[in-house]
Amino acid sequence: MATLYVENVPDDLYEALRDRARMNRKSIAAEVVEMLRENVPTPADLARRQAALRRAARLRALPGRVGMDVVPAEELLRQDRGR
Repeated sequence: MATLYVENVPDDLYEALRDRARMNRKSIAAEVVEMLRENVPTPADLARRQAALRRAARLRALPGRVGMDVVPAEELLRQDRGR
């Protein structure tokens, strides 16, 4: 596992990071790793996102897409009241 050193962190940013780590009951290093994990996609993450976008595009291109002929809720209520 790699080691990362960060220099010249502004004091207010460091304090906020320390407070966040304390709030989450983690070390500062563990908090930074978690933040990086949440915000920096790996190549595998990017590949999964691209695959999901391709699947969504294929679904949107299908004829008779789901939701295109849905009756609005207001109309359903009117029909129900008329019974």
